[in-house]
Amino acid sequence: MFTTRPEILGTFGVVTSTHWLASAAGMAMLERGGNAFDAAVAAGFVLQVVEPHLVGPSGEVPIILHSARSGKTEVLCGQGVTPEAATLDAYKALGLDLVPGSGLLATVVPGAFDAWMLLLRDHGSMKLRDVMEPAIHYARHGHPLLPRVANTIKDNAEFFAKEWPTSSATWLPGGKAPEAKKLFCNPVLADTYQRIVDEAEAAGGNREAAIDKARDAFYRGFVAEAIDRFCRETEAMDTSGRRHKGLLTGDDMARWSATYETPLTYDYHGWRVAKTGPWGQGPVFLQTLALLKELDVAAMKPDGADLIHTVTEAMKLAFADREVYYGDPNFIDVPLETLLSDAYAAQRRALIGVNASLELRPGTVPGFEAQLKTAMSQVRYTGASGNAAPGAGEPTMAHLRTEKRGDTVHIDVIDRWGNMISATPSGGWLQSSPVVPELGFALNTRAQMFWLEPGLPTSMAPRKRPRTTLTPSLALFEGKPRMVFGTPGGDQQDQWQLALFLRRVHHGLNLQEGIDLPLFHTMHFPSSFYPREAVPGRLVVEESFGHETIETLKARGHDVEIVPQWSVGRLTAAEREPDGILRAAATPRLMQAYAIGR
Repeated sequence: MFTTRPEILGTFGVVTSTHWLASAAGMAMLERGGNAFDAAVAAGFVLQVVEPHLVGPSGEVPIILHSARSGKTEVLCGQGVTPEAATLDAYKALGLDLVPGSGLLATVVPGAFDAWMLLLRDHGSMKLRDVMEPAIHYARHGHPLLPRVANTIKDNAEFFAKEWPTSSATWLPGGKAPEAKKLFCNPVLADTYQRIVDEAEAAGGNREAAIDKARDAFYRGFVAEAIDRFCRETEAMDTSGRRHKGLLTGDDMARWSATYETPLTYDYHGWRVAKTGPWGQGPVFLQTLALLKELDVAAMKPDGADLIHTVTEAMKLAFADREVYYGDPNFIDVPLETLLSDAYAAQRRALIGVNASLELRPGTVPGFEAQLKTAMSQVRYTGASGNAAPGAGEPTMAHLRTEKRGDTVHIDVIDRWGNMISATPSGGWLQSSPVVPELGFALNTRAQMFWLEPGLPTSMAPRKRPRTTLTPSLALFEGKPRMVFGTPGGDQQDQWQLALFLRRVHHGLNLQEGIDLPLFHTMHFPSSFYPREAVPGRLVVEESFGHETIETLKARGHDVEIVPQWSVGRLTAAEREPDGILRAAATPRLMQAYAIGR
């Protein structure tokens, strides 16, 4: 089939990400003798500079990696926790019934920096200065500003000037919105990263010691001090319509570090898919595979109505369970063994009918009946999605609506030795909260994913991880690591990834073919982001599916929202064949993502 660009083939290494400059920076590390982990770190920091409307230095990152040296597949959790002061009573005392979607009250400990540093220290081979130099260069000397970044700044300019003056100073230099495709610099951020590198090297010691010193500078040094001071002294307007100070302190940052975990896995037609635990939404992907495993997906056209309908109905069931059962397993019991069991899947599979369901139908797990009742009482329904308040949410689909929210990025890398990594950085985007003036970046808003009602797996509590939507993927075939893939997109991430995976597994499409075919997703279940609303039966489809397919879906009862072709999803993927051939692909949608390799 015709594809918008070639599937990249090589043997030396492949890098694919949501921005061409990040992919190029990652490939440069491979060319200089670095491995996949060095490349991912360099790409991750560049993305913070060149896609600031989608990710920032204070954000978070879940990582799934396979080390050829150790033979282990691991999750590296770069999701920070809530502040010690983040109690239900603290938010209720402010008269809130939802955590604001922007501003300082929604901030958790920044997690990405420590995760990238642990990855570099434990699995990389290059020095801190080497992997951070590309990001420092683009921040100091400028990068061609993406039109979407320019538009985001322009759309928020009045709000910044009135309510967030530090953001206005950073993003509107000289009081003017920057022009698209012109060089844009963030010298304060460049100074921050340069100071971290300089302090780390000045302390002496080997490569690993320097990386640990960088961690200290961020979490126990000048970065943490600036964040602590800003949260204590600044009252920032947020989506509640009021100004609030932050709860995050330097002590909160000093007490936290990224952690390694065993991935959650599920076996499907010879493949084993590895995902994060239930502090992310990754188990949704696995639950959906369990529902589809006994259905003849291979007999369905990869872009046909039968596949769209069946996968959508299965996803509705899995996401309904997410609302009731998923959360930080350090705080709650998540019945994953039941949710991924054959017996439970068979029971749930029977609910998939020929017509679309308009009900939110979580399953009942014995012992969790009260939790089920409480979770269902929180569901908010709406006829239209979202909220127009500045900074709220995480919408890869914002270009289709009026909201001006944040988003996410993604990186996949495989090197010649067989190391592979999938990472989905997010948070701390320029419209999330006001810039910390001494640092040149804004804080994250991931706490908006908590509920302010007790008795839920995602109820607010101190030092708890939010149930993030970030969900990178790594798949093994016949026991050998084979494929890494992912996408930005909030609640849509696992939906778009699943379409690609099924097309690869059941229909034999290559990575670029699977990405280029039209995409779809449902908004039937509650959004993970402020204001947390659900749109029953809503199915978003690209118009390129064609009239016949779309009309069939409408006839089956779906509330179909037709969007322009090439507008849904930002998938990237990479694969390693048993003979050592490497493959990579990137979406043409939004014209930013790029795959590189040789």
